[in-house]
Amino acid sequence: MSAPSSSDRLAGPVDIAGHGEYRITRRADDPRPLYRFTGRISEDGRTGFTPDAGRYHVYAGWFCPWSQRVTIARALAGLGDAISVSYVDNARDGRGWAFRERYGPDPVNGFTLLREAYEATEAGFDGHVSVPTLWDRVTGTVVSNDFKGIGIDIGTRFRRLAEPLVDTYPERHRDEIEELDAWLGPAVNHGAGAAGRPGPDGARARATLLDAFAALDERLATRRYLVGSTPTEADIRLWVTLVRYDAGPNARRAINPGLHEYPHLWAYARDLYTVPAFRDTTEFASFTAPGAEVPDWHAPRTRALPTPGTRGAAAHVG
Repeated sequence: MSAPSSSDRLAGPVDIAGHGEYRITRRADDPRPLYRFTGRISEDGRTGFTPDAGRYHVYAGWFCPWSQRVTIARALAGLGDAISVSYVDNARDGRGWAFRERYGPDPVNGFTLLREAYEATEAGFDGHVSVPTLWDRVTGTVVSNDFKGIGIDIGTRFRRLAEPLVDTYPERHRDEIEELDAWLGPAVNHGAGAAGRPGPDGARARATLLDAFAALDERLATRRYLVGSTPTEADIRLWVTLVRYDAGPNARRAINPGLHEYPHLWAYARDLYTVPAFRDTTEFASFTAPGAEVPDWHAPRTRALPTPGTRGAAAHVG
């Protein structure tokens, strides 16, 4: 019997009429999606997953900010050859994410639906099928679909394989990174979508978001990155929302006139876009609303920042 062709391993078109809308599984007492798999990678093997080259695969989505957090971390850690990645289609129906012609078939298992990876791990799986998903080739199971844990593990557990290495989760800055996340997660990462909605809830989210932007603009007037002297998880987590802001949540400029209203924040965002790990993991077409005007991410990004060891002196960055 001949092997199936790649076209035989692609899902059919999105079919809302036949399969309905995708429904995110949640617990009755918790509005967050139910992430069933939260495995972690450990150097000593106590978790069952060790950091071995070629062992893991990331199922990602170009459209998804949580996926991009992981693909940026992977690129900054120099793990392009150690951890493979592929992309699901940008649209889904009740079956969940699928592999279609736009980005090609699943190169690891030949699944047509991402749900198959979850059901291979847990028969009768009834949780949330999401990207990113970290797959283990050795056990043939999903390690995790907890985007935060995946990003941290990629940034910290593969250091003997990473070349070159950017430490995105340095131990000395971890508390500050998580403190920022406790603020920016609700206000910006989750708040941007809510800020464009009508009604009092949208108004509150909008006020919170714009207050956060103003505070970030002030913070970034005197530093290149949110924490430390190199990009960290804090920058990754914020940036994936910034790059989508005027193309998605603020596409109709219903929140404010645009990110350019905050010149230091806007210059910081463009500065990060010059880094290949950020730029090459971005596909604007996958998340830009129809008719939206995307800002010029290649515009000059000169930033006057204090020179280390001086008071008030300026150094142009970018």
